[in-house]
Amino acid sequence: MTWYPPSWTPPISTTSRYGSHGAFYRYKNSMGKSLPLFYIYDSYLTSPEAWAHLLTPNGPHSIRNTLYDGVFIALLVEEGHTHDILAAGFDGMYTYFASNGFSFGSSHQNWKAVKNFCDANNLMFIPSVGPGYIDTSIRPWNNHNTRNRVNGKYYETALQAALTVRPEIVSITSFNEWHEGTQIEKAIPKKTPTRLYLDYLPHQPSLYLELTRRWAEHFIKEKEQWLM
Repeated sequence: MTWYPPSWTPPISTTSRYGSHGAFYRYKNSMGKSLPLFYIYDSYLTSPEAWAHLLTPNGPHSIRNTLYDGVFIALLVEEGHTHDILAAGFDGMYTYFASNGFSFGSSHQNWKAVKNFCDANNLMFIPSVGPGYIDTSIRPWNNHNTRNRVNGKYYETALQAALTVRPEIVSITSFNEWHEGTQIEKAIPKKTPTRLYLDYLPHQPSLYLELTRRWAEHFIKEKEQWLM
């Protein structure tokens, strides 16, 4: 989903156009309402005060309890963003980046503290996990943020870290962002004159889809235990 900053209004609302479609994802919030869920990348580039105009119930342009209401999830990068996200009226925060240690939000060691903050303020915390990270084909200077997949172990470590904090949702970065080396879709060896595509050998092309299914099933069982 694309979210536009408060200073600009899109000509046709995503909700108006696609809201009634069966594939349009909705999430049941704490009030029992089924609302569209939006992940808002780089949300911190717009001030909390500007977001609050839209996202707080008493904001001058509030969309709460209107056709355009939703579950709005902001990007957490720096530690201070937690308070900004709360003041802005967001419903929660996610961490996006697949490189553990790249940012405060993407560092597994910080997830417990972030979850505690969210629980205390009625916010959702959605940790983001990935199978690895390598973007040097487009950012040659960024080698220090490369994270080796270790034949699936990096992915499983991230998933375990996410489940440890008992989140309602875990997001995956990504399905097919090959340029950042975070894809989990099927992969076979391939080389072009300008690029070498990383594969999952000696494992099967579907390794990460299989791991995702296994951990999704584990996540469902864990959530059932948490509710007991």
